[in-house]
Amino acid sequence: MSPRRLEAVAALFMLMLFNASGAFVGINIGTGVSDLPSASDIISTLKAMKIQHVRLVDSDHQMLVALANTGIEVMVGVPNDQLLRVGQSRPAAADWVNKNVAAYTPATNITYIAVGDEVLTSIPNAALVLVPALQFLQSALLAANLNTQVKLSSPHSMDMIPKAFPPSTATFNSTWSSVMLPYLQFLKSTGSSFMLNAQPYYSYVGGQGVFPLEYALFRSLNPNSQVADPNTNLFYTNMFDAMVDAAYNSMKAMNFTNISVIVTASGWPWRGGRNEPAADVDNALAYNTNLIRHVLNNSGTPSQPNNQASTYLFELFNEDRRAGPVSEQNWGIMFTNASAVYSLTFEDVATNNTDSPALRGMFCVANSSAAHSALKQSLDWVCGPGSANCSAIQPGQQCYKADDIVAVASYAFNDYYHRTQASGGTCNFNGTATISSTDPSHGSCVFAGSTGANGSNIDAAAGPVSQDSFASQSQSCWLTYLAAVLLPVVLLM
Repeated sequence: MSPRRLEAVAALFMLMLFNASGAFVGINIGTGVSDLPSASDIISTLKAMKIQHVRLVDSDHQMLVALANTGIEVMVGVPNDQLLRVGQSRPAAADWVNKNVAAYTPATNITYIAVGDEVLTSIPNAALVLVPALQFLQSALLAANLNTQVKLSSPHSMDMIPKAFPPSTATFNSTWSSVMLPYLQFLKSTGSSFMLNAQPYYSYVGGQGVFPLEYALFRSLNPNSQVADPNTNLFYTNMFDAMVDAAYNSMKAMNFTNISVIVTASGWPWRGGRNEPAADVDNALAYNTNLIRHVLNNSGTPSQPNNQASTYLFELFNEDRRAGPVSEQNWGIMFTNASAVYSLTFEDVATNNTDSPALRGMFCVANSSAAHSALKQSLDWVCGPGSANCSAIQPGQQCYKADDIVAVASYAFNDYYHRTQASGGTCNFNGTATISSTDPSHGSCVFAGSTGANGSNIDAAAGPVSQDSFASQSQSCWLTYLAAVLLPVVLLM
């Protein structure tokens, strides 16, 4: 096979692999820890928690060695104090890649380099070298034949978007337009993601009561507190989605679309000082639990329902050497002795099997006499913090009915009930739901518990199992077609 043909086949294979991937939740590991455990102990913790994606704020060599052959995907970082050197010298950038990336691949699965952290808002004097640093590092990856495996980007703070709400009118700070334009061009040309540090805690505290705490924590809002974008009439059930959509719309305002967003840091502090009442264990547990469920549920955001932003939780250990108020040192989910601050699971609860033999022929459906506002409140909860699989009721999917909230809510309520009943889940939703023996399935919209016309059980997987699964099926069909069209062309090369 000719080199050109081999190259084309490899590119097609990489495209298929890339499109088959889904949203994930990873973890940040910081360096401001006085008694940081050994690299091998950290890896043991990651494995015990089934964490498959890690962001290192630097390129700690002991960690990179320990991560070898674990299968864990790794994001390494060029620290801010190294940015000037890398951005002012092509040889320095090549040296950085060779020593911190190439030396550890392929045994260590490095997939991303985060270049600096919140550069434009934290070290503005280095702003002009950000894009050159990205370009020099990209050239070094190309020379090392790692440019398809390892992507480059740079995490940005929400401070880059002076007015993030409503999301539809969000724009980047115009002061940095001369940097953002080539930065976004770089992301577009390399197929990289826009990195965003999305921290609702800061926005909630800084808002001084403008938004309710429930909105920041992914908790259900009462009908009088619904948050809507007045320009699009899209409802936002949580601040995280609004932040992500603000980033998408800020890019759109600069005429850039189809650049995905990846959230490089999001979390909640579990302890604060006297004047930091929102920083407590209950809120941290609620936020991080609901964030994980939301991301792994693959329900997207109001303006990007098919694009769920993969997210790195902030963070694994408390960084006691971080400057600032008490809360700044207490974002960790684990103590350094390997005990948990509070319990979290990084597994996708939305993929649990809905086929419960005890519930076959039983359905949790919306109460048709319930007020639509109450149904919407319950629907927002069950598709968010409740972690029901609501992909089938997204616009264009099998169970979507734009003018029938009872039918839409019924699917979500039933999915939640069948997933959770064995562990204590109920069919009530503040009186907006009830148990029924009448199968509400219709057409290709199959409810969990349905026995079908022949009496054999039909798992809800006969309909869409999850947004990720549906996307994977759609992508498989599309990629099969693409391969059928392109492979003959490739073979003629």
